[in-house]
Amino acid sequence: MGLGDAVDGRVFHVKLPGHDAMARRADENVVPTRVLLPRRVVDRPLRQVAKRLAMALTVLATTVFIVWADRGGYHDNADGKVDFLDAVYYATVTLSTTGYGDVVPQSDTARLVNVVLVTPLRVLFLIILVGTTLEVLTERTREDFRLNRWRSNLREHTVVVGFGTKGRSAIQTLCATGLKKEQIVIVDPAGKVIEAANAEGFVGVLGDATRSDVLLRAELQKARQIIIATQRDDTAVLVALTARQLNKGAKIVAAVREEENAPLLRQSGADAVITSASAAGRLLGLSVLSPSAGTVMEDLIQQGSGLDLVERPVIKAEVGKNVRETDDLVVSVLRGHRLLGYDDPAASPLQLTDRVITIVRASPLHTSPQGLPQNPHQRS
Repeated sequence: MGLGDAVDGRVFHVKLPGHDAMARRADENVVPTRVLLPRRVVDRPLRQVAKRLAMALTVLATTVFIVWADRGGYHDNADGKVDFLDAVYYATVTLSTTGYGDVVPQSDTARLVNVVLVTPLRVLFLIILVGTTLEVLTERTREDFRLNRWRSNLREHTVVVGFGTKGRSAIQTLCATGLKKEQIVIVDPAGKVIEAANAEGFVGVLGDATRSDVLLRAELQKARQIIIATQRDDTAVLVALTARQLNKGAKIVAAVREEENAPLLRQSGADAVITSASAAGRLLGLSVLSPSAGTVMEDLIQQGSGLDLVERPVIKAEVGKNVRETDDLVVSVLRGHRLLGYDDPAASPLQLTDRVITIVRASPLHTSPQGLPQNPHQRS
């Protein structure tokens, strides 16, 4: 999809931001698609292999030194003398095999040194090589097993595209309401970003989220909700189109920089679109006109502290009551696909199938598994 694209017969032009360094770096550096689970091993496999190689070279150098120091006790069938190259040759073939018999220990001292020192070094050398191979293969098998188990157990999860400021804030809000980290999958094209996500305990998929194979690696077809927090509006549109094609029933929430791009994103399949630039501007204006009102709005945005804005089902005790008669401060009523304001005459009386959006006081007594405040009415 280009800058001007047709959706449902209508042509929309996506307005792009002027500067986006992160997006440019992502476009310039094409990375392979991978699923990265939170790491349990401190050292990387390559570092482990490098350590084993250094140990093997140390054993080889020690053996060469031993043979060279006692070279008078060895006999070379070729010329009868053992020089430094012969010592290196003997140490190499002795550690890796049982030797070829062309250079042999001849004196009693040399044979005793072979029994006491060279033979244990040979065993240690083989342990290092075989152990390194087995450890790498075992680690790879273990990672494949973890990945397959993760895929089979993952369902009704949340996919977050983009782990920048917006994506991180969205995840913090989700975790504050009780969503476990294991139920969140992050997709981002930057390797360092995915490493940071892994360090915080999240599963990351490294790749371009506009491609369906990348989203399939995130098991998006089984996801319950999708958050699109990319740096570019045109990227958000492409991700929304691809995500909606793969998952018809998931709830898609997306953020855009420019308000004029919001209709295109809704046409692409997003259920809700947040204009980040306009929202920030309105909050700034409100704070100038009424600093206290701005503080209240900021408090509502920050989940888990002060006042929280939550959506919950109507309980049986509230059925048939007016919205003003509930214990919580109701601001809107969701009836089917209609969102009714608290002052709308159709909002009262409340029905059992309704959902209400209320303002409640965040209670530290109700905490999520992550130790963050959780509202008892919030749906997990």
